[in-house]
Amino acid sequence: MGNNLMQTDLSVWGMYHHADIVVKMVMIGLILASVVTWAIFFSKSAELLSQKRRLKREQQQLASARSLDEASDMAASFHAKSLSAQLISEAQNERELSEGSDDNEGIKERTGFRLERRVAAAGRHMGRGNGYLATIGAISPFVGLFGTVWGIMNSFIGIAQTQTTNLAVVAPGIAEALLATAIGLVAAIPAVVIYNIFARMIGGHKASLGDVAAQVLLLQSRDLDLAASSASHPVRNAQKLRLG
Repeated sequence: MGNNLMQTDLSVWGMYHHADIVVKMVMIGLILASVVTWAIFFSKSAELLSQKRRLKREQQQLASARSLDEASDMAASFHAKSLSAQLISEAQNERELSEGSDDNEGIKERTGFRLERRVAAAGRHMGRGNGYLATIGAISPFVGLFGTVWGIMNSFIGIAQTQTTNLAVVAPGIAEALLATAIGLVAAIPAVVIYNIFARMIGGHKASLGDVAAQVLLLQSRDLDLAASSASHPVRNAQKLRLG
């Protein structure tokens, strides 16, 4: 019995080679899912880290701006895909569309709404790929378990057909079945961990982008209030002259 068991190839490749076609398909699918997980990790982590550094640098530069026009001049030197420049452009566009309106509060409200939508759109863009990670992390263990159940079922069928409980007959089938579960866990665990890492990174990035949006809205609010104040000065001076 021992010699027969030792002659059986129980390496990973050997177990895959002797596995049932259904178990093989399960293993291949889980390996492909693991490849997708790591591809998303390397591509998305590089993108998020680059955006984080760029946004931090732009936020520091905008901190010295005293007006929306000054911020726009700074944004001209930003990256072509700069989110900060997009927020400044949204505020300027709303100011241009609302030219002639005396309702400064309405302009601020509309600008805030547009900036909020832009931040939300950026968050959705940054979250691309997370759905795949969540799906892989959720279903991979169950797919692996399906392969395990199928393999163990075939092992029991083999036992019934050979009418023996010889370990050399039972062990390879069970080992092949358990390999499917192991591959499922190998695919699921990194997917869950990477998903949580990206969720925290995206949440922090959206918070930073929200700070930039608040900074842009502050600059526009200051410009509108200063313009309204300067426009009211001639009226007050004329009233003083008439009273005098």
